Amino acid sequence: MTLRKNILITGASSGLGRGMAREFAARGRNLALCARRTDRLDELKAELLAANPEISVVVRALDVNDYDAVFEVFRAFNDDLGGLDRIIVNAGVGKGQPIGTGYFYANRKTAETNFVAALAQCEAALEIFRAQKSGHLVAISSISAMRGMPRNITTYAASKAGFAALAEGIRADVMRTPIKVSTIFPGYIRSEINEKVKKTPFMVDTVTGCCALVRAIEREPAKASVPAWPWIPLGFLMRNLPLSVVAKMG
Repeated sequence: MTLRKNILITGASSGLGRGMAREFAARGRNLALCARRTDRLDELKAELLAANPEISVVVRALDVNDYDAVFEVFRAFNDDLGGLDRIIVNAGVGKGQPIGTGYFYANRKTAETNFVAALAQCEAALEIFRAQKSGHLVAISSISAMRGMPRNITTYAASKAGFAALAEGIRADVMRTPIKVSTIFPGYIRSEINEKVKKTPFMVDTVTGCCALVRAIEREPAKASVPAWPWIPLGFLMRNLPLSVVAKMG
């Protein structure tokens, strides 16, 4: 397995991005971290360097919905670290309401951030990887992408399903090259995106979930549901049960 020394993570100021940064730093990896909130990135950088003084950490502000900035920031990070070995497209939002209830603006924001902005990040990543003829693209989707979901997560699930299909298409395109593509389907991992959701079955804490994410990413699978238990069997059920049953899971 190729050692991916230099890793870029988007949406790194909070939640899963922040947790994965801590896990990779502990493994001795150099990190390029971006998000909108630079104060939190600066705090994270100081924390990671204090605990792991042997690594390099560079941070930059990035709103992934500023598509031109995505390309500029990725290229700058590539220069900063002298190359990028792995790019984790993690930035996303979970806002949304049932379709047709007057919240198109929130659903549109979710769709644009989770799919169109993800497309921009994949484009920028693959430009780098194609030029250097190597790299590992990681698409952070969601277990909700397994099926159409009801109520507040209808658009979120659809956007994550679209992103998963995009990543699979990229993998098909580069399958006979040294470039690897992994699609990760996180189950219920506690983060800022779901902190207000209280009684959710199978929820794991952020540290446990991010440790499982990093272990899965390091294996570089084509696809992985994380944590494996119970999300591999539950994912199978979500894909195959009648929609009337799946709708009760949302």
